[in-house]
Formats: sequence, structure tokens, C-alpha cells
Amino acid sequence: MTDSRNNKSPKEDSEYRSTLKSMDTEETFDLIFYRPIGYRWALLAKRFGITPNAITIASIFLGLGAGAAFYFNNFWINLLGVFLLVWADSFDSADGQLARMTKQYSRIGRILDGVSGDIWFAAIYVAICLRENVTSEFFSSHHWVIWVMAVVTGLCHATQAAMADYYRQFHLFFLKGKEGSELESAAQLKERLASLSWSKDFWKKLTLTFYTNYTVGQERRTPWMQRLRAALKRKYGNDIPQSFRDAFREKSKPLMKYTNILSFNVRSFALFAAILIFRMPWLYFAFELTVLNIVLIYMVVRHERICRNFVRQLQ
Repeated sequence: MTDSRNNKSPKEDSEYRSTLKSMDTEETFDLIFYRPIGYRWALLAKRFGITPNAITIASIFLGLGAGAAFYFNNFWINLLGVFLLVWADSFDSADGQLARMTKQYSRIGRILDGVSGDIWFAAIYVAICLRENVTSEFFSSHHWVIWVMAVVTGLCHATQAAMADYYRQFHLFFLKGKEGSELESAAQLKERLASLSWSKDFWKKLTLTFYTNYTVGQERRTPWMQRLRAALKRKYGNDIPQSFRDAFREKSKPLMKYTNILSFNVRSFALFAAILIFRMPWLYFAFELTVLNIVLIYMVVRHERICRNFVRQLQ
């Protein structure tokens, strides 16, 4: 693969690679486009002392701007929205790369990073609904239909993104160990939550409450994964043999392409096509409700089968 990294010195190239999560989980388009741009943003932010969370907050405003631009039934304003959303995602790439570059990891940062994408798409969903109620003869006569589609799509989107992230973190746990993964345990989060006081730690407890519920939802949808985690803990403690790590990674790696499909790029390409080419924004909702939900179901079933087989091997 050839990209802008070929113009870097070996030291620069090594630093660039250290800002990536892993080659197993990176998407091709990200490696070609977003990661090199994000790396440049991260270098600039590091020079001026800008934190990863500040970049994430800036991406939220860019995403809100994109949503506002998609409201208008005008090609050039919509194209501006595309530019703003791409810019927002380059910042979304940069905040993680900066965090890995400067070791500025935090649970708040992880929560904020996840929330930022939700805010972008919430703004986009509202813009699509308002636009369709004005421009579409059917939706202008049946206002509630497009709003119901938006709510259901938003719930599906949240589930798709949560599960894609969870499977990536589980894969990284076997690839890099606990230090290289952001895999959490709902039980441990609940213990931490119980130790906080609403009067003294209001904001910490509030954010941790949402994050704990988020993790509980991930664990509830993956019963065999939780059985595998428990079986590994009982048998090996915190020292899982490398042979087992390699065996799981081999089975899990082919599923990473499905986690990428459920991430930003495919989603944004479908959105841009619905708005710029077909001029029917509601088609994006249809895409999420059909194609992406089918991918989600297939990914969950496949991953649960893999975990079930490993649990039986351990037994």
C-alpha cells in the first residue's frame, strides 16, 4: 500500500504506526485517508498543547454543522455538509491518535468520543426528518412516519455502533492484552459506580452511569462471550497463554471487516449517496434498517458461535 507515510522518516513512520489501534482492526479507507489526516491534526494539536477531548468537542460542532447543511434541498449546501462531516471524522480520528501519541487515556475521553458520533447523527436525523416533511409529498402528508423511522433507525444505529466497538475491543484484548484494549467489565464498573457519591462526584457518577448501562447492554447481547471471559478467568487468571490468544485472533480477525462496515465509512457513503445522488435522504434510514441490521445480526451470530466453540474447548 502506498500513501503519505512513504514520505516520512523511519522515526516518523514508527510514531505514526503507534497511533493506530492495530492493523487487524483498521479499515482500508481509514488507512488511506482518515488516519494520515488525523495524524497531522494530532501533531498540530500536540504542538499547541490541545487535548484529545478538546478535539472531540470541536468535532461535535462540525457534526452539528453538517446536520444543519443537510436540511436544505440544495446540492451545494449539502456538499458543504459532506465536507463538514468528513472534517468532523478526521477530528474523530485525530483525538484517538493524539491520545495514543501522548498517553492521555481516560474513560471520560472514551465516553465523549462515543457520544460525539451519536450527536452528529442525531442532528443529521432531525435534519432529514424536517427536510422530508417539507420536500416529500408522502412525508408531508404523514409527518409521523419519517419521525418513527428516525427513532427506530437511531436505536438500531446505537446498537450497531456499540457492538462493532465491543468486538473490536475484544479482538484487541487478545491481540495486545489488557493494556492495548478498552474492554470493560460491567461488574467492575458497577463497583466503581457504587463507590461514588452523587453529592461529591455528580458528573463522574452521571457519566459512569451511562457508560455502565452501555457496557451492560453489550454484555447482555453476548452471552457466550461472557461465558468465555469467565472460563478464561477461572482457568488462566490474567495470564492467558499466547497460543490461545493466537487461536482466538485467527477466528476473530475475519469478523473485523463487519465491524468496519458498521462504523463510519460505509454509513457515510450511504448517507452521501442518498442526499447528493438520489436526492431522497430517507433512503439512508432504509439502508440502516435493512443492510446494516443484517450485517449486525450475522456478525453477532458468527462471533457467539466462535466464543461457544472456545468455551467447549476449555471445558
